Amino acid sequence: MNFRRQSLVVYGQPLCETVAEVPVPQGTEVVVRIERCGVCHSDVHIQDGYFSMGGDRKSELAGSHQLPFTMGHEIAGVIESAGPDAKDAKVGAKVAVYPWIGCGKCAACLRGEEILCIAPENLGVQKDGGYATHVLVKHPRYLIDYAPLPIGTAAAYMCSGITAFSALKKLQARADLGPVLILGLGGVGMMGLMFALAMFKHKPIVADLDPKKREAALKAGAAAAYDPSDLDARKQLIKATQGGVFGVADYVGSDKSLSFGFGVLQKGSKVVVVGLIGGSFTTPVPIFPFKAVAIEGSIVGSLEETHEMLALAKSGKVAHVPIINRPLSAAQESLDDLRNGKILGRVMLTP
Repeated sequence: MNFRRQSLVVYGQPLCETVAEVPVPQGTEVVVRIERCGVCHSDVHIQDGYFSMGGDRKSELAGSHQLPFTMGHEIAGVIESAGPDAKDAKVGAKVAVYPWIGCGKCAACLRGEEILCIAPENLGVQKDGGYATHVLVKHPRYLIDYAPLPIGTAAAYMCSGITAFSALKKLQARADLGPVLILGLGGVGMMGLMFALAMFKHKPIVADLDPKKREAALKAGAAAAYDPSDLDARKQLIKATQGGVFGVADYVGSDKSLSFGFGVLQKGSKVVVVGLIGGSFTTPVPIFPFKAVAIEGSIVGSLEETHEMLALAKSGKVAHVPIINRPLSAAQESLDDLRNGKILGRVMLTP
């Protein structure tokens, strides 16, 4: 039996439909028939073949995938078949797929920090992912019952959700003191806003270049919204918060966004950088001890955090971001729209 994929055949070129045989699961492996797969901004970077490191510097991805390669890591579907050792896999069960899979052998994996694996096997990043009708998952522990959440929301939680949630967890120690700042209101940033409203005592402040996204955030419950390109925005934010915010989740990850976020921190607070837009950031080193501030990176989140996040989401305290359903054949169009900043919410591809 064959299955269809929207595949990366040449870096920097449009995706092409390819066909392959549905794998026969071995050992603990499970085959999931995909019902939804989200389109993430990191897929844009994979298609381009590099991440920007500032100036003319690039982190090249060319050669790191066996082409044709299938992107897509926000996956939900139905268990179609399972290997003989996949004891907990029930054929027909509806599941979300946790895609951040480690090798299981390195020191990071053995100490339970699979997301820091030195040889990751992440679906849609290193291993073929969800821009397809089927995906192979190496163990049923990565399959999560998402009921009663909507399927598109559950799929989005596997990347944008857990990425947003894990970053906010890193700010939780000081979030009760005052508002945090959400930088960037794309798919992950909007998820961050929804989780922050559910997790923290103070309503978050947001900043984004797009007035429509700022308006949407205010309607969703943000305390205030700023245009970071406004020369007075930083001064206005510091004045409004009586000295700055108690943490920043930077869901953009550019030199400009980090500069803005770092510049509005209260003493003793930190910026958590999540986004991957790229660039270089410089600041005088004495600022760190003088203000006791920090910059911390955050990459997706652990399987344990994912279960914690889903428990919060299932409680009904987290509003859902807008989901835009499109056919699998619209994968390239969706990547282009995401690249050009035309998406409000999360695009879900439906095979």
